[in-house]
Amino acid sequence: MNDIAIPDPATRARALAETIAAQADEIERTRRFPAALLDRLHEARLFRMLYPRSVGGEEVHPAAYVRAVAELSRADGSVGWCVSIANSTGLIAPYLDLVAARHIFGAPRATCAWGPPNESRAVAVPGGYRVTGRWDFASGCRHASWIGAHGPVVEPDGSLRLNRWGRPTLRTWLFPAEQATILDTWNPIGLRGTASDSYTVSELFVPEAFSSTREDPELRREPGPLYAFPQQTLYVVGIASVALGIARGMLDAFVELAQQKTPRGMGRLADSAVVQAEVARCEAKLGAARAYLLEALDEAYAGADDLAPIDVPARARVRLAGSHVITSALDVADCTYKAAGVDAIFPGSPFERRFRDIHTLSQQNQSRDAHYETIGQILLGAPPAVFY
Repeated sequence: MNDIAIPDPATRARALAETIAAQADEIERTRRFPAALLDRLHEARLFRMLYPRSVGGEEVHPAAYVRAVAELSRADGSVGWCVSIANSTGLIAPYLDLVAARHIFGAPRATCAWGPPNESRAVAVPGGYRVTGRWDFASGCRHASWIGAHGPVVEPDGSLRLNRWGRPTLRTWLFPAEQATILDTWNPIGLRGTASDSYTVSELFVPEAFSSTREDPELRREPGPLYAFPQQTLYVVGIASVALGIARGMLDAFVELAQQKTPRGMGRLADSAVVQAEVARCEAKLGAARAYLLEALDEAYAGADDLAPIDVPARARVRLAGSHVITSALDVADCTYKAAGVDAIFPGSPFERRFRDIHTLSQQNQSRDAHYETIGQILLGAPPAVFY
């Protein structure tokens, strides 16, 4: 029997675009993904693009991941965001014992959600840890099967566990989602469908096998070029891909509007030399940023080692390309929003939710302008002491 070719992730994402767009209002209103849509996303294996093959994942080239997340985000930013975050959390799997990794990520519908590190801690006890704390911004936690938490480790004598560099280690603990108390805290202006709520646990025992740290590359169990990318590097790639898709959706919507709209006392928008020039500039800006990101990923992936992490210059180039995508996408979003006039300001327009979504994205840590400063230091031969 001949093998049946499986479509690439972007093709699978594109096939869901119409369904996602049709349900975007419900996702926005309920701050949840409809069950039928979740089924389709799982069937398309879009939550599993960055999971290792050893746990049934796809372990795709990061450029393929960019294209797929951008396609989803073009239809709805919240969907693209949650798919991106779920894939990013799967990057802990290469640092877990294989049996534990398969237990957590092996099920066809397995996804994990977590919030960023904070001052919460876990106490080391025989066989594992007692975890207590609250974490915020857990995108996708309402449909996740597992929850993760990050923080320092308190040894039985009360001291903080140090890593091999002499700094307090940052560890991740994973536990079934039903063991966490989810708090309904997510009520922002944009990306409402991500349900990036808060959660708490109290004195929760997490076995040693269900815990690890990604700060030491020597602890990586899973070989391969994909996992030579530090998690933070691929995290910014995912956020940039969401921005890319949202901005592309706004630009496409404006092109369609411009071909139909005739403002009072004027000709068609599409016949305006000013509009024509702006559309061309936006197309070039978005396309160039996308190409730069894909090129940086191709080069880093091609030069990656099976075990050693990609070097700082390659990491910096990917980080710079991701930051440039976010900046360029924001510029395109703002340009198309303004050019659309009053058509952009009403709920339900092709612009209004996307505008709120991309400006919510712009407030996320990966979108900080400070990243340019850090990359500039590296380019000028004065890298910071720590760079992920």
